[in-house]
Amino acid sequence: MGDAYCSDCKKSTEVVFDHSAGDTVCSECGLVLESHSIDETSEWRTFANESGDNDPVRVGGPTNPLLSDGGLSTVISQPNGTTSDFLSSSLGRWQNRGSNPDRSLILAFKTIATMSDRLGLVATIKDRANEIYKKVEDQKSSRGRNQDAILAACLYIACRQEDKPRTVKEICSVANGATKKEIGRAKEYIIKQLELEMGQSVEIGTIHAGDFMRRFCSNLGMTNQTVKAAQEAVQKSEEFDIRRSPISIAAAVIYIVTQLSDDKKPLKDVSLATGVAEGTIRNSYKDLYPHLSKIIPNWYAQVEDLKNLCSP
Repeated sequence: MGDAYCSDCKKSTEVVFDHSAGDTVCSECGLVLESHSIDETSEWRTFANESGDNDPVRVGGPTNPLLSDGGLSTVISQPNGTTSDFLSSSLGRWQNRGSNPDRSLILAFKTIATMSDRLGLVATIKDRANEIYKKVEDQKSSRGRNQDAILAACLYIACRQEDKPRTVKEICSVANGATKKEIGRAKEYIIKQLELEMGQSVEIGTIHAGDFMRRFCSNLGMTNQTVKAAQEAVQKSEEFDIRRSPISIAAAVIYIVTQLSDDKKPLKDVSLATGVAEGTIRNSYKDLYPHLSKIIPNWYAQVEDLKNLCSP
């Protein structure tokens, strides 16, 4: 029960909340004041006085179809705030001794989730990486290989397939000690295994320089106008035969655009923000330089401004 203003009664009246339908109903005339409300309170009440991190009034996580038990198995833990007694410790020891076929998968999924959180990836990419790892693990051919590199490569492929690519260097920064070369080898191995399972080639998407622009520009703290100019310049650069990697082209375009703005960024900062070596940015700048008049938008810089740029 509560008070609310009823537009039919033209006054404040008592209302009743129907939990089953999510409706707020006027007790005087029966008018539904609000429908399909979401009840964000606890699923049930608890009278326990526990100070642990676990909230006893909330339900558990969703089911995981990639696990044999759906991720709903029971885990026996120590009681909060008390020393281990005989019953709980014995049951816990017996459970730990028991073989759990999904133990390696659970640990792998946790590692992928940790890497995804560090990179700020959405849940769909994490789920795709879990599916890729499950397919590789089912073939039982990855034993003896670097598991950290395998997990990182699964995440890299998932980003490519979801059209949210990340550079190998970005993936390497969150991998547990796996190097770029190891992740590259693991990526080729996973693609080969997926092709054997599916009987057809596996598409992981094409990388474009524009896929990295907004994230790289955000790392440098560039203004909206400069970001817009960089995005347009990258799109126009695809019309020319510039034989450089998309990441190198993106870094070179960012460097050029910032040199034409009031807030010039040094080459070292651009290299740190993009993960591209300074020498590679210089070489890409050299390849882009003859086409700058057609790449840089006219509303952002004139021909005179381009002539003031230092030659590569």
